[in-house]
Amino acid sequence: MSISQAIEKVEARYAHQPEFIQAVKEVALTIAPLYDAHPEYETFKIFERLIEPDRVIGFRINWENDKGEVQVNRGWRVQFSNALGPYKGGVRFHPTVNQSVLKFLGFEQIFKNALTGLPMGGGKGGSDFDPKGKTDNEIRRFCYAFMRELHQYVSKDIDVPAGDIGVGGREVSYMFAMYKNLTHEYGGVLTGKGVGFGGSLMRTEATGYGAVYFLENMLAAQNDSMEGKTVLVSGAGNVSLHAAEKANMLGAKVITVSDSQGTLYDESGFDQEKIDWLKKQKEQSKPLADYVEVFGGEWLAKQKPWKFKGDIAIPSATQNEVDEDDAKLMVENGIKYVAEGANMPLTAEAVDYVCLHRVHYAPGKAANAGGVAVSALEMSQNSVRQYKTFEQIDERLKAIMKNIHDCAAEASEKYGQTDNGYINYMAGANIVGFKRVADALVAYGILN
Repeated sequence: MSISQAIEKVEARYAHQPEFIQAVKEVALTIAPLYDAHPEYETFKIFERLIEPDRVIGFRINWENDKGEVQVNRGWRVQFSNALGPYKGGVRFHPTVNQSVLKFLGFEQIFKNALTGLPMGGGKGGSDFDPKGKTDNEIRRFCYAFMRELHQYVSKDIDVPAGDIGVGGREVSYMFAMYKNLTHEYGGVLTGKGVGFGGSLMRTEATGYGAVYFLENMLAAQNDSMEGKTVLVSGAGNVSLHAAEKANMLGAKVITVSDSQGTLYDESGFDQEKIDWLKKQKEQSKPLADYVEVFGGEWLAKQKPWKFKGDIAIPSATQNEVDEDDAKLMVENGIKYVAEGANMPLTAEAVDYVCLHRVHYAPGKAANAGGVAVSALEMSQNSVRQYKTFEQIDERLKAIMKNIHDCAAEASEKYGQTDNGYINYMAGANIVGFKRVADALVAYGILN
């Protein structure tokens, strides 16, 4: 079965899973040069095998709210591929979570994890539980109930979940407590734990910092730098604010952040004092709009950040937040670099548009791999019962992000995807990640 036939099969079989189809097509359409050069991939049906998860585990979650009322949610764990190591990927709590979203995230995770060069497979999980408006007691009870169902399918050598949207250090700690309670094991089954009981320094900063480190290498490849650049960031969560923080450190000026209610614009830029204020505001689930009363700036209700002029865009909110009209605004407003802080925040049409206009574009599986890279470092620290310093992990993260950038750039050049200095990072990253997984599967035969 050719790649085009495999795409047709996915579209027919999973017509009700648009996000998953989008992710599969993006990879499929960029790895064709590699696939054609390796007939053994077709012999072993590598692509056809990789588009089907090893397993999708679904379960019901019963829990009680503060009124003593029984609540019922759905939960899943998609274990996609363990060709390179234990399944690894976050847990997302959000009302939009369904099998399509988790399959797209798990599929992307296979290649993202492969790009890090660290021994991790790909997986993803979550629930349609909405943490917004819930008390701490309700969130704790839900996390306990979620792990009560999930614990039998995960362990430090089988599947290692982590945080994602709606799941931070608090939620990971609750789930880890339930896992220990049920299994009587103290192991690295979850990453993103608190520092002091198995967690790694710099895990909180890793995804946002890593995206900016990747950007730094993109600019260097064009004999440019972050110094003096104007940056548009979407989102106001962990990734967004730490990307803004690191961009500031490297001499750029970040002028926007956003959430589901609108965009916050500050022409003078968000310095560290302002970013620290935003972190506390989000931690307390208070409105971004309050910023204007404290620091000035402008609050644009129900608007996105892309209407402002800038040099760099870091979309870091959620999947498909940037459509083709948004991409046109980016180009019109002078954006020259786009690095995805979120997973697949640009629609396929938006990606096509920015690439057509030679905007340097880094897909999430490359640009935001810093988070899972530091998760892997946490797994290593758990295994040897040691902690690394912040500085040691930061240096390792810089090296990993540089290696991802350089490998993607080299693959783009090798397979004829670089055009007069314009590097196709999407093709390069997909080729590198796919080849590492495919070569392992060929070596295994047909058992994975």
